[in-house]
Amino acid sequence: MNTTSIPFPARSLPARGTAGKCPICRWESGLRLQLLRSPDHCGQLQKVTQMMEWTSKRSVIRMNGDKFRRFVKAPPRNYSVVIMFTALQPQRQCGVCKQADEEFQVLANSWRYSSAFTNKVFFATVDFDEGSDVFQMLSMNSAPTFLHFPAKGKPRKTDTYELQVRGFAAEQLARWVADRTDVQIRIIRPPNYAGPLLLGFLLAVIGGLAYLRRHNLEFLFNKNVWAFSALCFVLIMTSGQMWNHIRGPPYAHKNPSTGQVSYIHGSSQAQFVAETHIVLLFNAAVTMGMVLLCEAATSDLDIGKRKIMCVAGIGLVMLFFSWLLSVFRAKYHGYPYSFLMS
Repeated sequence: MNTTSIPFPARSLPARGTAGKCPICRWESGLRLQLLRSPDHCGQLQKVTQMMEWTSKRSVIRMNGDKFRRFVKAPPRNYSVVIMFTALQPQRQCGVCKQADEEFQVLANSWRYSSAFTNKVFFATVDFDEGSDVFQMLSMNSAPTFLHFPAKGKPRKTDTYELQVRGFAAEQLARWVADRTDVQIRIIRPPNYAGPLLLGFLLAVIGGLAYLRRHNLEFLFNKNVWAFSALCFVLIMTSGQMWNHIRGPPYAHKNPSTGQVSYIHGSSQAQFVAETHIVLLFNAAVTMGMVLLCEAATSDLDIGKRKIMCVAGIGLVMLFFSWLLSVFRAKYHGYPYSFLMS
């Protein structure tokens, strides 16, 4: 980190072995050089030393009101601080906070154990139950919230992370930190063996079924099996599962003031995980209705069953397509069209 030294005026040097008011600004034994700095610079060095000590123990520094006022709000300060304001206590029932905290820990650990680590940026958290005065000071009424406090000046609008738009994945947070501080953080996640184990289990099941039916593999050439598999894949992809994997959005949002839970995001630029599950079910129901209509028209069943299939198919298509359209209207404000329900 670049620091600015203040030229010292001509004066007699203190005796060797004596220390000044600041333990950092002292006469070094055996040197003909005096490190005389301003009180502001001494304060910065003391703060950096303390922050580095905390970071050496935990990548994310836990702050209360006193620490926040002293090491973040009060000048002088020549380092940036990225703070996650959260509510992790069980009585707060903030599931999103726990998920965001895990990603924030991944981000901080990636920076702490990086070869490029410096004391230019620090990561910290302020829990509501440990620093409610900080929440009041910043007029903050929701959690989790990510704020960047620059080394110089007050935070701007862009120093507030757009959680609802970008999600809380560590990769997205790292891009935001790079935009605000010019510090590039390469995310390193701990190994996750759930995916390979699940894939191995699936391959083992398929291999086992193929072995048990090794004398009759006609099911591999069944077009209905392949059609159903392709349809499931299309429904999963079109519901937004890849967007969830990339952005890491919260499952839902609970308003801390009213306690109301929202499963549909109100913006067309973002979505919740629950929203993709809802859209997946709606699309599957519409598809099932179309399949019933096609079967009613082409099957060899008696006329009574075909009529039931036709009525059920029409009902599924009309009802769930109407719900899909209402979700679309809720996200794209001003869309003029609706069907059965608004």
